[in-house]
Amino acid sequence: PEVSWFRDGQVLSTSALPGVQISFSEGRAVLTIPAVTAAHSGRFSVRATNGTGQATSTAELLVTETAPPSFLQRLQSSIVRQGSQVRLDVRVTGIPAPVVRFFREGAEIQSSADFRILQEGELHSLLIAEAFPEDSGTYSVTATNSSGRATSTAELLVQEEAVPAKKTKTVMSASQASQTRQTRLEKKLEASFQTTTMMEVQVEGAELAHKTPPRIPPKPTSKSPIQPSLVAKVTGGRQQSPSPVRHVKAPTPTP
Repeated sequence: PEVSWFRDGQVLSTSALPGVQISFSEGRAVLTIPAVTAAHSGRFSVRATNGTGQATSTAELLVTETAPPSFLQRLQSSIVRQGSQVRLDVRVTGIPAPVVRFFREGAEIQSSADFRILQEGELHSLLIAEAFPEDSGTYSVTATNSSGRATSTAELLVQEEAVPAKKTKTVMSASQASQTRQTRLEKKLEASFQTTTMMEVQVEGAELAHKTPPRIPPKPTSKSPIQPSLVAKVTGGRQQSPSPVRHVKAPTPTP
């Protein structure tokens, strides 16, 4: 028979659809498209004709594009404080749209009030309402479709709040308490005495620093008696004067 191929009612040839291969051998008609794309989609028919009649077979070809998952935004490791809200975001593409799952330490996370899984288009998020130290660990996201699978991993560290140190009370006996009060009182008295002494020293220093005018003795009058000290000096002077020397002639020798 004579074999003819049609696409959407039009005769199909290698010139009309580049890349296709048509063959007929041993009663078998074959149409081959080596690299199929969405442009090859359509209604294909094959018709065989001879002197006694014809036969037709039709099929629909639908080509859909596919692409493995790919992360446009990956998970980011973070360090947060206890009680804070945490949001882990990824942005992923793929054809068909991939299925996205979140895991912690290899265990899948199910959406709940504490761990909410959100999606807005290509953006997928894990929202932890209130983080605690036990939420720390390795988090991962998997995106899967018919063309493949992709994974992104990050670390989350939740730091504990610093607990202020508790004040301790020292228990003392009655004698120890009395001794402590006595020691405090002695220290106060000592400090008070030192302050008073310093004030006295400062006052005395101020008096010494003040210049007192010299005292001038009164002038002696004519009626004043002779001072004993002056008489003593005169008398002493007389007693110390040398006695008069007498010259005695020696006797003349007799011839």
